Amino acid sequence: MKQYLLGIYQPDGPIPEPSVLEPIMTNLASWNDELREAGSWVFSAGLHPPESSTVLRASGDEVLVTDGPFTEGKEHLGGFTVIQVEDLDEALLWARKLTRILEPLSVEVRPFT
Repeated sequence: MKQYLLGIYQPDGPIPEPSVLEPIMTNLASWNDELREAGSWVFSAGLHPPESSTVLRASGDEVLVTDGPFTEGKEHLGGFTVIQVEDLDEALLWARKLTRILEPLSVEVRPFT
């Protein structure tokens, strides 16, 4: 079995209104239940906005610490799920289901080494 990260990318800006967000969260909970029942769920988490991050970079003997995201962009990683499945094809099946729930957000599938 291999593990894959399903990274959810969302646009910068405010959280959607409850009337928009509630049905998405309900469908996401069902997807998570299905993933658990299949024995493929490892870990899921949402992330705070990118401006809450702290970036560290070594330069010689010093470590530079800065507030904010590593890169500036119009989208950011908003959450993720780690799954354990047989292969990339199975990971893509789960990612397709997730993408339909989160439309129009993008889901990146990346294997662990």
